[in-house]
Amino acid sequence: MDTTPQRSERDAVRTARQNGRTSVLIIGGGINGISTFRDLALQGVDVLLVERGDFASGASAASSHMIHGGIRYLENGEFRLVRESVQERNGLLKIAPHYVKPLQTTIPIYSTFSGVLSAPLRFLTHRQGKHTERGALLIKLGLMIYDTFSRAGGTVPRHRFHGRRKSLEQLPHLDPEVKYTATYFDASMHDPERLALDVLQDGVDAHAGAAALNYVEAIARTADGVTLRDLETGAEFTVAADVVVNASGPWTDLTNEALGTSTRFMGGTKGSHIVLDHPELLEATGGREIFFEHSDGRIVLIYPLKGRVLVGTTDIDADPREPAVCTEEEVDYFFDLIRHVFPAIPVNRDQIVYRFSGIRPLPRHEDTAPGFVSRDYRVEVDRSERTPLVSLVGGKWTTFRALGESLSDTVLGLLGRERRVSTVGRTIGGGRDFPRTDADRDAWLRLRLPGADDRASVLFERYGTRAADVWAHIEAHDDVPLERSPLSTGELGWMVTREHVVHLADVALRRTAVAFTGDGDAETLSEIADGLAPLLGWDDSRRAEEIAATRALLADRHGVALAGSAS
Repeated sequence: MDTTPQRSERDAVRTARQNGRTSVLIIGGGINGISTFRDLALQGVDVLLVERGDFASGASAASSHMIHGGIRYLENGEFRLVRESVQERNGLLKIAPHYVKPLQTTIPIYSTFSGVLSAPLRFLTHRQGKHTERGALLIKLGLMIYDTFSRAGGTVPRHRFHGRRKSLEQLPHLDPEVKYTATYFDASMHDPERLALDVLQDGVDAHAGAAALNYVEAIARTADGVTLRDLETGAEFTVAADVVVNASGPWTDLTNEALGTSTRFMGGTKGSHIVLDHPELLEATGGREIFFEHSDGRIVLIYPLKGRVLVGTTDIDADPREPAVCTEEEVDYFFDLIRHVFPAIPVNRDQIVYRFSGIRPLPRHEDTAPGFVSRDYRVEVDRSERTPLVSLVGGKWTTFRALGESLSDTVLGLLGRERRVSTVGRTIGGGRDFPRTDADRDAWLRLRLPGADDRASVLFERYGTRAADVWAHIEAHDDVPLERSPLSTGELGWMVTREHVVHLADVALRRTAVAFTGDGDAETLSEIADGLAPLLGWDDSRRAEEIAATRALLADRHGVALAGSAS
């Protein structure tokens, strides 16, 4: 096996340090910063993206894995956002088919007319008030409006309503007290972090003047530019830019504070999820997302994904200075909502294989109830300094493409440049030439991944059609399959050289689903660390540190208890 490190130093950091300037500096490597990065790179703009952690490791990694129009936003009167969201959902089904798939969604309903009088009051005041359940009539009206938005682009079928008998025939484990079910289609996002990486790679490939750095933090702004710190080495350097974009999500105000500007834009809320290894509950979902209103009025979901069941989410005011953690109280809440819908299916904490939590990048909302805070976005421009500072407020996964284009238009205006290409309909990364039928898929695998055998399907699921480039890389290097996970040393080499892997946790939590599915036991982490060590030049001490840090992260932040040796 070739033990020469494939990256002996942080080459991109060194290059950025030597160059010392760019046209646009984007701070924040979540999906919205990444989308803006890609869009500007496609316009031929020199752009540098910096992220203090790993790419898509903050709010972008804490999503419900959905691309959706947001039917409940209709009650907030956010018709523009719903229309845009549905259009973007329809678009992503076409331009990112490797990660975004149609998702059948069913709403259990317990009454006919409930909420008809209280809903208009909530619409007008944006206050929760005394909770009244949304009944069939109100949900029917909402879905009719939703369908009118959904049919633009004709991607998904119209909704369907069923009474108790038909509902229980289709979902026999459902609460027998249910009166109706409403079923409609949105979309799932199987691997949000990988989709973000695909968008990022498109940006890097689009323009030689586009570069992205993870584990680099913006710490100050001076007359010479923005001071950056490489968190891996501690080295500090300054980059001058014509425009600075703050896309750091829930941390926007904190980033502005570090840059010497006081703002009060943000007021995020925490959303938590748990992942269960529970075959009976998985079967009970019938392959559908169960999307419903809990007794406290929160909209929650039970969602089959990767052979597990994702359950979420909460909506609690949070301080971005504190780590977001899924608490035991939230777990109790999730178990209560499961019993609400599937009362005969027992659940317990031993079935939890993963927990995650994040802070939504919502605008400051004062007295507005969290559920009524706008999920829309806006752009704030501060021209008080010589270099304009552009702050993004809000945004969500579903609208990342449109948001990136809109934010780029603001930046292009500040630069005095014109847009030369649109991202509407532009396929993302591994969605290019994506085979749509099983027969086409099998033919593509035979033609583009010859010799991959059983690994072909794993690579295709992880990368889409970009798997052909990954396989070419694997074949060009010494390759040893790992025993405990569907990885190999050659694929880890791809992740290091092309996907910015710096730490073991980058692979376990974001480049793969190892942690999400509960397969990241101590032995598996140790094996992956063994594969990464020669690629990243780790000695035995650094390797042990990486394993210990990842185990601690999984235990402290994600509620995963790892048995086994860490050696």
